[in-house]
Amino acid sequence: MAQFRSEATASASLLTNPAKLIDSVETFLFDCDGVIWRGDVLIDGVPETVEMLRSKGKRLIFVTNNSTKSRKQYGKKFEMLGLDVTEEEIFSSSFAAAAYLMSINFPSHKKVYVVGESGIQLELKQAGINYLGGPEDGDKRIDLSPGQLMQHDPDVAAVVVGFDRYINYYKLQYATLCIRENPGCMFIATNCDSVAHFTECQEWAGGGCMVGAIKGSTQREPLVVGKPSTFMMDHVTSKFNIKTSQICMVGDRLDTDILFGQNEGCATLLVLSGVTTLETLQSADNKIQPHYYTPTISELLAAKDLANGLHSSLL
Repeated sequence: MAQFRSEATASASLLTNPAKLIDSVETFLFDCDGVIWRGDVLIDGVPETVEMLRSKGKRLIFVTNNSTKSRKQYGKKFEMLGLDVTEEEIFSSSFAAAAYLMSINFPSHKKVYVVGESGIQLELKQAGINYLGGPEDGDKRIDLSPGQLMQHDPDVAAVVVGFDRYINYYKLQYATLCIRENPGCMFIATNCDSVAHFTECQEWAGGGCMVGAIKGSTQREPLVVGKPSTFMMDHVTSKFNIKTSQICMVGDRLDTDILFGQNEGCATLLVLSGVTTLETLQSADNKIQPHYYTPTISELLAAKDLANGLHSSLL
């Protein structure tokens, strides 16, 4: 197995020998938004690339910071898009939040307040963790007339914040009160992504907006469980008993996906089919350099074409 330096390379190289990269690792970690799909539209060449890598015996794991869905819901999305991916191969930041709480033996009599969507709720429910909030609080309003006092549950011992289309002032205030007034209450962020590809048409404000609002009101830094935090990587490597030197992290974001891989000494491949442009990658202001970059993951198919050509030449 080839060994990759844990620090960033001086300058990213265009991937010209995909066969060498594929042969050098055993596992590929793929981000989803901007790598596998944009919104609900599959990126060209993805099914063929996934099939080729599986045919070579590579382990494939899909790691997403999008907390709006649970692993089971993501499994249905993969199926809808025609990809055969099992729930065990999916690691979402919603699952990471539940997994972290389980890892610290979150008290059974305590509760989690959710600023986020059903993905977080479903993962907490599967983990047996009590929660409140979420989309159900989306229509609630605050009364700011004189003498009003907002009550909150004193048993909330953690606030989990992810992307939330139903964000409102009620949720912000409720989360703020729990974090500031409940002794020991944790502030957990599924991710701090600034933007995301919720549709194929444009970038949308990401979960970092919701996290930032609560950082501002509480003056607290959250514990981030999604990329680039090491928690998710540690969970993946422990579950599958793999070494980070045997992993290639493939993503479209420098500050989450590529940094996520670099933090643990993985090989890193940036695809330009999502958030990061070639101009951004090569900017003098950019300090995060992947080992390789390529337009889309379908460029990995060149390894198959090369192998077929070699085989034909030997006949």
